[in-house]
Amino acid sequence: MEQRECQTWRERRKWIIYMMVLVTLWTRASGQVRYSIAEEVKEGTVVGNIAKDLGLDKSTLKERGYRIVYSSTEPPFRVNQDDGILYVNRKIDREEVCDRSKVCVIDLKTVLENPLEVHYVAVEILDINDHAPSFPESTKMLEIFESALPGARFQLQAARDADSGSLSVQQYKLSHNEHFRLEVKDRGEDRKTPSLVLQKTLDRETIKTHVLLLTATDGGKPPKSGNMTITVDVSDVNDNPPVFTQDSYHVDLKENSPFGTTVIYVNATDMDEGSNGEIVYSFGNDVDTRVHKRFDLNPVTGVITVAGAIDFEESGRYEIDIQASDKGAATLTTDKTVIINIVDVNDNAPEIEVTSFSRALPEDSKPGTTVALISVKDSDSGLNGKVMCHIGQGLPFLLTPSLQNNMYSLVTKSLLDREQQSQYNVTIVAKDAGEPSLSSDKTIKIVVSDVNDNNPEFSQNPYTFYITENNKPGAPILSVTARDDDEGSNALISYLILRERGRENLVSSFLNINSDNGDILALKSFDFETLKTFQFHVVASDSGTPSLSSNVTVHVFILDQNDNTPVILYPLSSNGSAEGVEEIPRNVNAGHLVTKVRAYDADIGYNGWLLFSLQEVTDHSLFGLDRYTGQIRTLRSFTETDEAEHKLVILVKDNGNVSLSATATVIVKLVEPKEAFAASDVKSSAKADEENNVTFYLMITLGSVSALFLISIIVLVAMQCSKSTDYTSKYLQDTNYDGTLCHSIQYRSGDKRYMLVGPRMSIGSTIVPGSHANTLVLPDRRRTSEQVRLFNS
Repeated sequence: MEQRECQTWRERRKWIIYMMVLVTLWTRASGQVRYSIAEEVKEGTVVGNIAKDLGLDKSTLKERGYRIVYSSTEPPFRVNQDDGILYVNRKIDREEVCDRSKVCVIDLKTVLENPLEVHYVAVEILDINDHAPSFPESTKMLEIFESALPGARFQLQAARDADSGSLSVQQYKLSHNEHFRLEVKDRGEDRKTPSLVLQKTLDRETIKTHVLLLTATDGGKPPKSGNMTITVDVSDVNDNPPVFTQDSYHVDLKENSPFGTTVIYVNATDMDEGSNGEIVYSFGNDVDTRVHKRFDLNPVTGVITVAGAIDFEESGRYEIDIQASDKGAATLTTDKTVIINIVDVNDNAPEIEVTSFSRALPEDSKPGTTVALISVKDSDSGLNGKVMCHIGQGLPFLLTPSLQNNMYSLVTKSLLDREQQSQYNVTIVAKDAGEPSLSSDKTIKIVVSDVNDNNPEFSQNPYTFYITENNKPGAPILSVTARDDDEGSNALISYLILRERGRENLVSSFLNINSDNGDILALKSFDFETLKTFQFHVVASDSGTPSLSSNVTVHVFILDQNDNTPVILYPLSSNGSAEGVEEIPRNVNAGHLVTKVRAYDADIGYNGWLLFSLQEVTDHSLFGLDRYTGQIRTLRSFTETDEAEHKLVILVKDNGNVSLSATATVIVKLVEPKEAFAASDVKSSAKADEENNVTFYLMITLGSVSALFLISIIVLVAMQCSKSTDYTSKYLQDTNYDGTLCHSIQYRSGDKRYMLVGPRMSIGSTIVPGSHANTLVLPDRRRTSEQVRLFNS
């Protein structure tokens, strides 16, 4: 029994202790401290000593892990665990935290661990005047009719201030204006609504626009303010009638004035705007139909024009009532009378009638050909009906009166030429004898028709063209054009090449011409080395009946291209390749002529100017090559250590824009003097014999070339003087050629011997246009009586 009582007592004591701990913890958790700071204070500002105010031991703060429990964002405050002081952790904007609440409090929950203690801290954020009032719109447009009565109210949008209480908007102020005043309605909770009140009637015709300035001010010290510009546009009402600019309108109008003639211009103004100020003009209700038939009134401009026949004999005076009305909803109208006095004149002008007229007149019509028959009449009588007619001066026409009264004939006075003038506008003037005199005129258009009286004319005569060789067959190479001053089929030109007999026809047979446009096509490719110049004739014929034609001579000069590769003449092996073997003694001195590479190029000028160079040599110190003559000479004496055989590869190239080249190989073998002696004797004797004969033939050739050269110069000068087109000078490509040969190379091919001349320009290009470039054909020395001739390729 006692044990049960002791156990019951222990259990009760445990509950009592547990309840005391809960009460203690609740008391500590429910403790709260309240602070207040101003918004926008700097980071690190002291809020309060939270440890002291909560009665906490500063020495245990760090051990027990005193901290602030906040949301996931950075807390606005922090606690120094060393001294227990609460600091501002970041700048606080009251309007951002609490918007427009009157009291802004931030509740913080702080926690001590081991054992757990919870404390609540409240920090009140005090407002400062950091915002100025602002309107939703910087400008406000209001439209008020001028008929609005005083006392009319127009509510405006209120200004807003992010601050609260006395720091928000406290009052409004309106700039001075005698037509408006400001009323402000207090709606509580810092809400004040301004309204614009009309206190004086508006007049748009006096002031169209009113500009007001509304200012909102808060209760700060110093106060801050914001402005809004109010623009009031006064809308119009129809309160002004139209007013004519003149008190009376009088005008004189000649009878028989043409339709559309302006009689008078009436004008009225209205001070209103828009449709209220737009004026419409109309005849009065009392205007009879006789006036409506003779006059028109423009409803917009107020211009009265003639709409019918005005005859003084019918009525000499018109009084017309005119109304000016605006377009307002309630139309306002003003009346005015216009008086029109009709002035009597000679009111019947002569009338001209073309009773017969030929529209197209051939240009070969003879003088006196009738073009048109003209009749005139005048409804007046006496002198007012007496009519005289005439036409302008300087025309190839004549106006002759006929036997019948007031009848005339228009005839040609001279020959016509359509190419000078294709049409004429002949104005016939008829004038009566009235006072004042009346006249009328009528213009006749006379078209001159074409006859085929003009031959086609070429744009040049003769034509000179320069074309390069190796042209593409079938492609146009040149073009001729002709014109014909006639028109239609008489000016339709067709072209053809005149095929003549003889050598020139051989070249023209390879030409074709487009009969429509004159483009000339070559059916073959020309070769300068074969043909240097040719000419042919082109005929242009029109399509008239009978057809007329003309012809022109076309001179064509072929221009050289670098299209021939240099040909190696020596050395040549038995199989035709450019390769040879030369044997020389070892004991020759420096400057010894080993051999001479001979080559030629079928082109002329720089295209045929050949240069020699060593492309490959076994020993550069042994041999030298003359770049112009192709001579290979020793540069020094041979030694025992020099090899017995040397290979020299010589590059021969021309001087064209795109250079062409060929190579020759010379094998030089060094032999003992005794071995070379017998071979040299045989070569020297044959060479001496050949050189003597060649010298004789060369002298004959040079004499012939000089004579032909002089003849060519004389012929070219004569052609230059007789023709305006300077094609001869263009054909001679190198004007610096002095007529002398720089060097020559002879070679044999079959039973013919050839001589190569150069390097600057071939004689063949000057002597005979059809010669084979710079190659002369020499007679065989076995035929000493044969004359030197030029070889035609």
